[in-house]
Amino acid sequence: MILMAVTALIWSSGGLAIKLVDINPMAITGFRSMLAALTLGVLFRRRLHFCFSPIQWGAAMGYAGLLITNVVATKLTTSANAILLAYTAPVYVAMLAPWLLKEKTRRSDWVFISVTVGGMTLFFLDKLSPSGLWGNIIAIGTGFSYAIFTLCMRAQKDASPVESVIMGHVITALCGLPFMFDAMPDFESWTGLIYLGIFQQGISLALYTWAIKRLGALEAILIMMLEPIFNPLFVAIGYGELPGLWAVIGGLVVMGAVTLRGAMGALRKA
Repeated sequence: MILMAVTALIWSSGGLAIKLVDINPMAITGFRSMLAALTLGVLFRRRLHFCFSPIQWGAAMGYAGLLITNVVATKLTTSANAILLAYTAPVYVAMLAPWLLKEKTRRSDWVFISVTVGGMTLFFLDKLSPSGLWGNIIAIGTGFSYAIFTLCMRAQKDASPVESVIMGHVITALCGLPFMFDAMPDFESWTGLIYLGIFQQGISLALYTWAIKRLGALEAILIMMLEPIFNPLFVAIGYGELPGLWAVIGGLVVMGAVTLRGAMGALRKA
């Protein structure tokens, strides 16, 4: 439980680190993924099995989309909006699972979808700049990409997520490559990039894969809620950025619905 909490806190520090790195967001995601792929390749070198199946590629593309849109959204809108809108992924999973995985969507899932979509709309009631509006829209894409990654990992059943994550980082690094050499990062930006790639994305996944095998689903769900809570808190303290009132209300609605649905699902399986 301690290591899962540490993982959640490391992940939640990503918003602040991204805000403090002063280069093109596509360059940030490219450098971060290059370092993360190398780190994960070293840490898991004896356990990797790349089958390059369509499902594994689908999971990798979903993860790459998640990585790219999250960094771009964090730069364009508030970190709170970026992370909380990403957590709407269960909505798309519930909507797409019947077609892709033949999993039945319960009546309670449609209630959850309605509440979450209502929470999402509240993010757009704040007075947004044009870039902030696009940031919110791109953050919705993060949630959709996260859903695709989740669905493809479910389709692989007992497969390890590490291979798809490494492939996703390689794809992301290649997408960021044209932007990585426009202007080289200064020392402070390099420090942030090294932290984002090696620690926030690399070592944290090793901690997560170790901890998740030793926790129940309900414990994992509740502990990982630390990420969307502390992400905007770290940004507020370290960067001085505060989300709008409607975004806070919308975030509470979204996180409440996602947490409740996850907890109910875990209890049903217990």
